Amino acid sequence: MECTVSWTGASGTRSGMGFLAETGSGHVIAMDGAPDAAKPENGGQNLAPRPMETVLAGTGGCTAYDVVLILKRGRHDVRGCSVKLTSERADTDPKVFTKIHMQFTVTGKGIPASAVERAIAMSHDKYCSASIMLGKTAEITTGFDLVEVAA
Repeated sequence: MECTVSWTGASGTRSGMGFLAETGSGHVIAMDGAPDAAKPENGGQNLAPRPMETVLAGTGGCTAYDVVLILKRGRHDVRGCSVKLTSERADTDPKVFTKIHMQFTVTGKGIPASAVERAIAMSHDKYCSASIMLGKTAEITTGFDLVEVAA
């Protein structure tokens, strides 16, 4: 796996702290720094997610992917899955994540709560490399809501 991240600030863009990441699979992700009122030249323009927001988003994608796949492999009628991640970071550099809570909402027909709980645990403990890495510095907690659909 590879990724190239390039600073766009030198190319006359609106933000002096913008970056473009091109992934090995050929996709592009824009990132920007937070505005800095004290030193505007060192801040971004809020034109794209912050780099650490993309780390959190990638972790959410990784674990949600696992949960859906595990439920589908268990032949459960899963119709939707989302995960809201809330986090806290250290006050001093490096401002690593110290706490992350993942609240899943799984929608489907006849899915036992125990199957959702198991899928989340398997992702958290075995499959989601992103959350397992972040778990080295952050306390990660999970919860879920199960929404039953009619048909």
